[in-house]
Amino acid sequence: MLVVRSLAFNLLFFAWLAVLGLPCLPLMLLPRRRVWMVVKLWTHGVLWLLRHVVGLDYEVRGERPPDGKPVIVAPKHQSAWDTLIFLVLFDDPAYVLKRELLKIPIYGWFTWRVGMIGIDRGAGTSALKRLIADARPKFAAGRPVVIFPQGTRTAPGSRRPYLPGAYMLYADSKLPVVPVALNSGLFWGRRSFLKRPGRIIVEFLPALPPGLDRRTFTAELERRIETATSALEACGKPPP
Repeated sequence: MLVVRSLAFNLLFFAWLAVLGLPCLPLMLLPRRRVWMVVKLWTHGVLWLLRHVVGLDYEVRGERPPDGKPVIVAPKHQSAWDTLIFLVLFDDPAYVLKRELLKIPIYGWFTWRVGMIGIDRGAGTSALKRLIADARPKFAAGRPVVIFPQGTRTAPGSRRPYLPGAYMLYADSKLPVVPVALNSGLFWGRRSFLKRPGRIIVEFLPALPPGLDRRTFTAELERRIETATSALEACGKPPP
């Protein structure tokens, strides 16, 4: 049954992308905020499919930052699901993502049009400079910037280093950073075909205030995210 539900979801996922995305391509000529309607409709549709086909729902805990105010959101990254959820939790978020994703047909085109921040992860220091430059107008427009501080998906129970991107945004913008813990990898694993039923928990944690030095910031960000994520993983394991 798990395989059948996962197969059905995967087929419907791409069908929904094509059915909605292709006819709506001309709408990309409209103002950016209008294009968001298509992106949000598609995202809500994917979450609906997860709920009704797979049996996978989610719960949000903690205090979510208000819309319309610039802030840096730094979530744990365990699953492709993480790239969906903040599209519905915030009105106008700007994700930091690898530039290659912007080139994916339909999905990438809409992602580019709504103003996401694509970076070349192999460009080193120049990529960080470009990240800062691209983020400044997002903050000026009151948009939250969502950056995964480890830079890539990490399986539950695994550790990866926290990269400098989140701190560079924090130091340049002088904005608070809101850490986010989650346990999505228990249900939709990295590069996994199977999607398991259950309830993903997304937990917004207390913000790190501006002004911390790099070492203190990175250590505290990692401590908060990893501690809370480990707790969510321990209590949220799906049945085998």
